[in-house]
Amino acid sequence: MSTLPEAPQTTTTPSMTTQSALTDSRLRVVLLLDVRSGAEERFLRAYDELCQQVASVPGHLSDQLCQSIEDPSKWLITSEWESAPPFLAWVDSAAHREMVKPMHGCVKDTRSLRFGILRETDHGTGGAATGRGRLQAAPRVGDGVIRHALTFTVKPGSEKDVAAILANYASPESRVDDTTRLCRTSLFMSGNRVVRAVEVQGDLMAALRHVARQPEIRAVEEAINPYLEETRDLDDPESAREFFMRAALTAVHHLSVKGTGHTSADVRRHALLYPVKEGCGMAVARLLARQDELAIGGEGKAGRDGGRAKGGPALLTSTIYHHVDTVVRLVDVVGRLDQDPALFAGVGGKRAAAMLSRLVEVGPGRELSDEEGLRRFLADCAMDPVTDRRAADY
Repeated sequence: MSTLPEAPQTTTTPSMTTQSALTDSRLRVVLLLDVRSGAEERFLRAYDELCQQVASVPGHLSDQLCQSIEDPSKWLITSEWESAPPFLAWVDSAAHREMVKPMHGCVKDTRSLRFGILRETDHGTGGAATGRGRLQAAPRVGDGVIRHALTFTVKPGSEKDVAAILANYASPESRVDDTTRLCRTSLFMSGNRVVRAVEVQGDLMAALRHVARQPEIRAVEEAINPYLEETRDLDDPESAREFFMRAALTAVHHLSVKGTGHTSADVRRHALLYPVKEGCGMAVARLLARQDELAIGGEGKAGRDGGRAKGGPALLTSTIYHHVDTVVRLVDVVGRLDQDPALFAGVGGKRAAAMLSRLVEVGPGRELSDEEGLRRFLADCAMDPVTDRRAADY
């Protein structure tokens, strides 16, 4: 009697995706502009004034202004920076918002793109030989998803009303066009602070414009307006621009691992809002990013499996959002946060815990070198989930 051969055993090798602005490699910023007809000279004056001001910003190396030879209304500004962190510190500042105001009335549309410099041709004119910033050693492997977040505060006492509004709106159409779709929206609150994180495949700005035009989203935005601590008028382009510039949280670091064998039913999403000391936001973001690199992307078994070994608590995804001294870490985990407080808080050892304790406000009874204190600190950081919506096939 013959027997059939056994089916070969198949295994899935975990795959990593990464995204980071927290490197010391040089940065190229590209700004695409559509200048209004008749405003060209005013635009040039505004650009010249901006150049004089930005020349003294730490980390800025150079910039260029270009005009399309095919369509004179299309302009391009490029600038080079020693690395992304000094650029992000500048672009998030009130000084930057004041610098760019003269340009607002001159342009119909803008699009900002940011690139780490990976390779370049040396023509003997300096370049990498200047020693200011470095080239990236290797490309990162992405997942085709752009991550962005907004944060704002509401009037104390209105938190329950705001949470109810944000939890009960009708989801907008996820498909924007043939190349862009809204994949996931996660909303959290901590006290009177709201954080809304979105994940988009395709063009982020196209997705945000699409969402803003949806009547159900417009109704939500109008409903929460009376509760906002900082007023806004979304019908006024200048007021809307100011609000979104203040509210933007940049995804400065992202790591995720797939193929670990965990199903979506095993995974829970949490947002952690760190009580950052004044002036320490970037340092906290860098520390958390390094710790997550070791936990998720390390060479050992814990790294390959995503966080800890299979069968126990695991960290599968971490995205760090930053704006000045606001740092939010969005994590997808297997298990409860208190099962492995060091892993889920982003401090893999006593040295990292000591470093973090110098950068954040640690309450009484929350010594980060002590597991119970770390567990209490983690509970303090954890934001309350409001809603988490994702496209059906994402």
